[in-house]
Amino acid sequence: MPRWWTAILRMGLALALSTTVGGVSPSAAQETHVIVISGLGGDPAYSQRFVEWGGTFVAAAGELGIPEARIAFLAESLDGDSKITERSTRENVEKAFAKVVDEAGEGDQVFVVLIGHGSYVSGESRFNLPGPDMTAEDFELVLDQLSDQRVAFINLTSASGGFVGALSGPGRMIVTATKTGMERNETSFGGYFVEAFAGDGADLNRDERVSLLEAFQFARTEVAREYETSNRILTEHALLDDNGDGEGSSEVEDGPDGRTARAMFLAPDKTRAAAMATDDPVLRALYEVKADLERRLEELRAIREQMEENRYERELEDLLVELALNNREIRALGGG
Repeated sequence: MPRWWTAILRMGLALALSTTVGGVSPSAAQETHVIVISGLGGDPAYSQRFVEWGGTFVAAAGELGIPEARIAFLAESLDGDSKITERSTRENVEKAFAKVVDEAGEGDQVFVVLIGHGSYVSGESRFNLPGPDMTAEDFELVLDQLSDQRVAFINLTSASGGFVGALSGPGRMIVTATKTGMERNETSFGGYFVEAFAGDGADLNRDERVSLLEAFQFARTEVAREYETSNRILTEHALLDDNGDGEGSSEVEDGPDGRTARAMFLAPDKTRAAAMATDDPVLRALYEVKADLERRLEELRAIREQMEENRYERELEDLLVELALNNREIRALGGG
């Protein structure tokens, strides 16, 4: 790259970068916050299983680079896992959410994972806790305080389907292990959903990250396989809602849901991580451009089936050319 072009590039990107708050765009500062709640077991075997699932998810989050300070793990008892921070009483759950509300910045993402038993009483969906339970409406009140963040709310309990309609909204991705409050049997979906992030079998597109959509698809497929292998009738039908219409989908391949969850990851974005790691403001700006191009590319691929093929090919080519030029500029400035 000619020196005069590099100089122009540096001046232009430095000027653009100076318009962002504190010299870093909001997307570059994106952080992930995790709240894992293991509820009332009712039986030692269930209590142990729920804590194991929660501990596995928390461990996966830590291994993916999420700091311990941004992970809350609440359980029925403080025994069983050293990563448990508080008992999962209603009061402590509300405190955990208050902490995230206080610390999460605009554009941050929040993963909430409920593990345990659910119930459906008098038309009301509940998550069973030691002490007073929490209803879907209770969680709606705390989620309303996270309107500036992207929230993945994952309810892995029985009778969890009612949480979709109650919590659906802009910027929220809702996953439930059942499609209604009437599916009250013990569910297997939670174990496979946790496994999706702890193992490597759910990375369907081999990009070394598991999206919320991939985890949902993996767990749903494994549940169906388990029931078929044991010759049982399927009694749990997981749902995903990420378009805010209050209607969850089981089949997400060609349905209305899944596009937003496709771009929701527990693992940090490598490009944005690289942006935060460099002290060069121009290189950081280039990484930010790259992250935006990668996001647009993912969104374009997600809507391919709804586009005329020639238009899709043109837009795809334009983005790939921009990305190639961006990568060349990053390499010219010493980036990876």
